[in-house]
Amino acid sequence: MKRFLWLVALFLLAPAALADPMDDLIAEYEAYVRDTNPAEAARAAGEAPSAWGNVTPEAVAERAARAEALRDEIAALDTDRTTDQAILQRLLAVDIDDASYDAARIPFTGDWGFQAEPIFAAMQTKITTEAEGDAWIARLNDVPRYFAENVANMRRGLATGWVAHADPLKVSTDQIREQISDDPSASGLYVPFLNLPSDMDPAVASRLKTDGLTAVANAISAYRKTLAFIEEDYAPNTREGAGIANLPGGKEVYAAAIEQHTAGAGYTPEEIHALGEAEVARIRAEMEDILEEIQFEGDFQDFLTFLRTDPGFYAKTPEELMGRAKEVAAKLDAILPDYFGKLPEHWYNVEPVPATIAPGYTSGRYVEGDPEEDRPGIYLVNTYALDQRPLYELPALSAHEAVPGHHLQIMLAMEMEGQPRFRQQYYATAFGEGWGLYAEHLAMEAGLNETPYERFGGLSMEMWRACRLVADTGLHWYGWTREEAETCFNENSALAPLNIQNEVTRYMGWPGQATAYKIGELKILDLRHQAEEVLGDAFDIRAFHDAVLAEGAVPMDVLDRQIHDWIDAQMALQPAPEDAPAP
Repeated sequence: MKRFLWLVALFLLAPAALADPMDDLIAEYEAYVRDTNPAEAARAAGEAPSAWGNVTPEAVAERAARAEALRDEIAALDTDRTTDQAILQRLLAVDIDDASYDAARIPFTGDWGFQAEPIFAAMQTKITTEAEGDAWIARLNDVPRYFAENVANMRRGLATGWVAHADPLKVSTDQIREQISDDPSASGLYVPFLNLPSDMDPAVASRLKTDGLTAVANAISAYRKTLAFIEEDYAPNTREGAGIANLPGGKEVYAAAIEQHTAGAGYTPEEIHALGEAEVARIRAEMEDILEEIQFEGDFQDFLTFLRTDPGFYAKTPEELMGRAKEVAAKLDAILPDYFGKLPEHWYNVEPVPATIAPGYTSGRYVEGDPEEDRPGIYLVNTYALDQRPLYELPALSAHEAVPGHHLQIMLAMEMEGQPRFRQQYYATAFGEGWGLYAEHLAMEAGLNETPYERFGGLSMEMWRACRLVADTGLHWYGWTREEAETCFNENSALAPLNIQNEVTRYMGWPGQATAYKIGELKILDLRHQAEEVLGDAFDIRAFHDAVLAEGAVPMDVLDRQIHDWIDAQMALQPAPEDAPAP
């Protein structure tokens, strides 16, 4: 009898003994995310989000304390799930660093920030039920609370000397001003109520629209109050330096931002600056070769002026630009089977940047879809200021933002089976943006840049990212002025003046992020060259790309290990060489 009871006890305890402790820590992390992110909490409950995050100092400190304790637990764990460990530690480090450096004091980067979140949420909100309509109404009614918390953080920035520069502030202020309307029904925030299901109970639809108008008006009032604070209190006290190098602790913050965005690539700001200068020289030489090829009469600057001013390189209407963008996207779609063995099931749409945010917005951007909601990704194209949107940049821009760039990489990650949500959602900047830039390289390789001007445009886009290494470190490490940061772009790229201004404004407002593109691309190219050299004729470009994307976004040191493991596995599949004949 005792032996029987002992066997029963052993049986009952066996599952716990065999359980992977990493699974428990992942569950703890997922609970942490739900507790601190209302949108994720709603998704987990199968509901639409009805609130924005809490950004008070108390909430930020509480998140950081939980994150630090959980990170220590994960670091101490002896497990072979090293990729899960590495990603979780980096995700938690973001919340820890944000609290340590009080990042909430400058809650916007220029073209993004708390002021842009509601309008982007409206773009992605589809009301199909009464509950979803009420959730969007509640979220709109929560905008005043959310904005007030951000304003309080900005006031703390004023008190501690951590404030934005006037240029990124102006972009954010313009976005705020665009959302202020005397007619709530004309606001982009009201758009979800204009597309209610045709079979919805008329009384319910009428009630949602009425309550929606009131909620939009409440949100607009928050935009008005925020604008008044910025104009009266904040704008007169913005920082003098273009970068953060001269702010209290600015260089320490920048070094941490570099490490975060380059995701384990291991560069110092000085090394990144030198790498940028080397890449600028290399790309410039390739550009000069194209001038010789077309026998252009004039020097390099004359050619840049020609590209920036000849009307033949620019669309005449927004419709023409969108049409050309869709045409290029279709060509990119067609080449994918030649370069990838696995493609995402969910696709993307090509749409214009919303008019309310277009003036200060970048030329193009990807907005991710959601497989669970069967929502496609969106490749946004900016149709504002057409004389600043050259057509010769479209192949590279489309490859980066749509396919084989962001949509392909992000959607494949989101469609991964058997992976926890944090793995599907993780975005290492150097990996994601490095892949986007590598996608531009693939477009060139595949011949999508059909004319010398499009090839030059592709190189100009690459030069843009090389100059970022120089400009970003110049601004935030060496204390450069805006004019010094713009010099590299003006002298070496065909980027339109407005694009250069918008981009440098973005770097001023988002330290470190712009360095990740080139860092990531060069790492992927280096790993590809290593694989080609080791595998020789056995190298398969489709298999290599599938291997790079197989685990979703990962830190760069993890990617290095991942691809070297893949190379070893490919080598093991090769037939052994025949014994040499005896002499």
